[in-house]
Amino acid sequence: MRIKSITRTRLLAVAAGLAAVAGLAAPTAASADSGFSAARLAAAGASVQRADVAGTAWYTDPAAGTLVVTADSTVSAADIARIRSEAGADAGALRIERTPGKLRKLISGGDAIYTSGWRCSLGFNVRSGNTYYVLTAGHCTDGAGTWWTNSSHTTTVGSTVGSSFPTNDYGLIKYASSSPVPPGTVGSQDITSAANATVGMSVTRRGSTTGTHGGSVTGLNATVNYGGGDIVYGMIRTNVCAEPGDSGGPLYSGTRAIGLTSGGSGDCTSGGTTFFQPAVEALNAYGVSVY
Repeated sequence: MRIKSITRTRLLAVAAGLAAVAGLAAPTAASADSGFSAARLAAAGASVQRADVAGTAWYTDPAAGTLVVTADSTVSAADIARIRSEAGADAGALRIERTPGKLRKLISGGDAIYTSGWRCSLGFNVRSGNTYYVLTAGHCTDGAGTWWTNSSHTTTVGSTVGSSFPTNDYGLIKYASSSPVPPGTVGSQDITSAANATVGMSVTRRGSTTGTHGGSVTGLNATVNYGGGDIVYGMIRTNVCAEPGDSGGPLYSGTRAIGLTSGGSGDCTSGGTTFFQPAVEALNAYGVSVY
């Protein structure tokens, strides 16, 4: 399930999965005044992963010296107790946040391309020499071969040539040789370079369902557990809203490519939390660049 459109005036935004993770903070345990060391925070993070509770996401807040754990509505009090028990002496480093949504990958509409069995919109157009590709979310390209511009599969876009999900969330589609040179823009915004996110950075997300929305980076190196063994690492956490169908779309700051939508919760009426795969990592993995 995804939807169409590769135009010369805008980059395609991805549709493939929105995973739930949002706000409603209910901090517990350590405070900013009693921050824990980097070593203890790392140990706490490892313990959360060992607990393996689907519907959780976590990242280190270095300013507060805590490990922020977001738990969705499927995570029970017993699950939280298991996480704390696994953390042992480092349980005090945990700050628990609850979200009313469910952490999951969703497939929905928007401008998209189609593959056999589902549809997914695209993120940044990239290149290596004179060869052009689409950089998008790995949960879109995972298991996908040929991509088309329509549901009747009559006009070919290209084929998947790289995919990394879970662990990472990026994939690469090579344009068919008959395809015109794609634009290097997101909407009317030219993208000329890529950069790593920093906390507090002002960012904009473009998605096939909800269009363009802005916000800021709130955390780095987040781990998200979608369940079923689908865990991704090193994600960018933001307060930018997103909805099902926006996943895989581009996150950018001015002319700089920053990330690809991996998952989130909430909506663009009430707001939410969204996680992004860092763009620099994906570009380096495939040896491609924005233009």
